[in-house]
Amino acid sequence: MTITPSPKVGIIVVAGGSGTRLGAGTPKAFVGIDEHSMLRHALRGVLAAGPAQVVIVAPAGREGDALTEALAAAEEAPRLESGRRRDLISVVTGGETRQASVAAGLRGLWADVEIVLVHDAARALTPPGVFGRVIAAVERTGSGVVPTLPVIDTIKRVDGDVVLEAVERADLAAAQTPQGFPRQLLVDAYASADRDYTDDTALVAAAGHPIVIVEGDALGFKITTPADMERARGLVAPAMASRAHVESPGRVPRVGVGTDVHAFADAGELWLAGLHWPGESGLAGHSDGDAVAHAIVDALLSAAGLGDIGTHFGVDRPEFAGAHAEAFLSHTRDLLGLAGWAIGNVSVQVQANRPRFSSRRAEAEAVLSNALGAPVSVAATTTDGLGFTGRGEGVSAYAVALVVPV
Repeated sequence: MTITPSPKVGIIVVAGGSGTRLGAGTPKAFVGIDEHSMLRHALRGVLAAGPAQVVIVAPAGREGDALTEALAAAEEAPRLESGRRRDLISVVTGGETRQASVAAGLRGLWADVEIVLVHDAARALTPPGVFGRVIAAVERTGSGVVPTLPVIDTIKRVDGDVVLEAVERADLAAAQTPQGFPRQLLVDAYASADRDYTDDTALVAAAGHPIVIVEGDALGFKITTPADMERARGLVAPAMASRAHVESPGRVPRVGVGTDVHAFADAGELWLAGLHWPGESGLAGHSDGDAVAHAIVDALLSAAGLGDIGTHFGVDRPEFAGAHAEAFLSHTRDLLGLAGWAIGNVSVQVQANRPRFSSRRAEAEAVLSNALGAPVSVAATTTDGLGFTGRGEGVSAYAVALVVPV
């Protein structure tokens, strides 16, 4: 008889939040985003991240519900045989505080687990790639690791209803989960903790250990308020509709077309095809005006049936103000993954008098391909003096994308 070795990674999924601010009247992890619970959605990302022991920490009395949701998610999980998935999942009862719940999860880990990730079920749409980045960073550094996003909003320090001062946001980052650690480091930090901390990296840092950051993801936002839930439902509904189409009989690859146009601005720097072009006039737009990246996004969303760039990156999304191609393309890749699509390739044509692409074409293709995780080819042309591009007033881009069901 062959014994399959146990994974060296353990993921503790904390699902004990009360849901008071959500106004749901039930533990938050069991509230439905669509026909499935927040916990079910969270476990999809966890199980798609690769082989790991998964310990779900549930409120007292909801252990059976948690196991039911976990086994249902396991049936959908890629990469693992069904029976093996079931072997990897267990449920333990949480404590009175989040810290006590994580401690209960730690006690449920197998002896041969070396790396521990702690994830909040309320971050239900976190893509599998974030888990991979955290695990890789723990292996590389031997330190605690937290995924973060830049702080976009202006931050003020206040006293009651009076503003005291602005806080420099360049030194700030918004922390997400999963947070990862060498197992013994986390166990020792919990053993020495003398008070409750807001998250696990704060506890480990208080024990004197360094914490490093990796790139988080906009989809990893925490569902806390009704507005957060509406945002999650708005993301999940088209993704699930697309997935239902993908999983139907006769599923086939699909092609989408996208276009974008931006005028040159009087000020600012030019970012185009994911590259900075020193000495060139910038393009007007909510983000950096990168018509190439935006056309690619529209083509991919169109192919997957997920709406358009305004649906996911509109002016009501401040985190994308001033964002560059990498943020747009990586987020789009994750949206397609959530809907059951993989990217085959993308071809994009730029129409503009300037900048001249010939010397940087390969560089642009490499940057765009790395951000998207799929091949991107770039062609450039002028319009022989015709139209607004021919007059040098702006840039247009046209993209064609192929997506395949997974």
